[in-house]
Amino acid sequence: MAEKTYQASLDSRRGDRGRAEEEDKFIEKVVYINRVAKVVKGGRRFSFAAIVVKGDGEGSVGIGVGKAREVPEAMRKASERAERSMTKVAIINGTIPHETFVKFGAARVVLRPAGPGTGIIAGGAMRAVLEAAGVQNILTKVIGTTNAHNVVKATLKALMTLTSADQMATRRSKSIEEIRTR
Repeated sequence: MAEKTYQASLDSRRGDRGRAEEEDKFIEKVVYINRVAKVVKGGRRFSFAAIVVKGDGEGSVGIGVGKAREVPEAMRKASERAERSMTKVAIINGTIPHETFVKFGAARVVLRPAGPGTGIIAGGAMRAVLEAAGVQNILTKVIGTTNAHNVVKATLKALMTLTSADQMATRRSKSIEEIRTR
């Protein structure tokens, strides 16, 4: 019993407990892990690159890329970068406020709002971003390359371009009713 209390006090001093509770509130998805081989004298040297998407499921989402000699270290780096790069996106009633089309590199993504019960109609890399952001109903299409790096970045760019009626009203200095009647 005394040993357990001593360990708990060590954890709280180190800050381990706070970090464990903080991790629970985020949705973390590993989108892609790439093995890269560098040819050196004596053989090949392998390293790994990981793409991780992190979100709170309530409109905040971030992406991170981590590179390291081992997979867990690459994932940890990517996760930290994803948490630092979090941005808010406009989500209304589990879907997006309007249709959008965005290009990033050779990837082009189309996002369309969908009615309740539709679900997330999206491929792997795009699905991870949308689930982490908290979108529940959406129709999507990737046109061009399906490279995970470009699709993830294009999806995040598309989500960041979305504006809700509230945001548009404040930007134009009008009431929400004036914006919605048009």
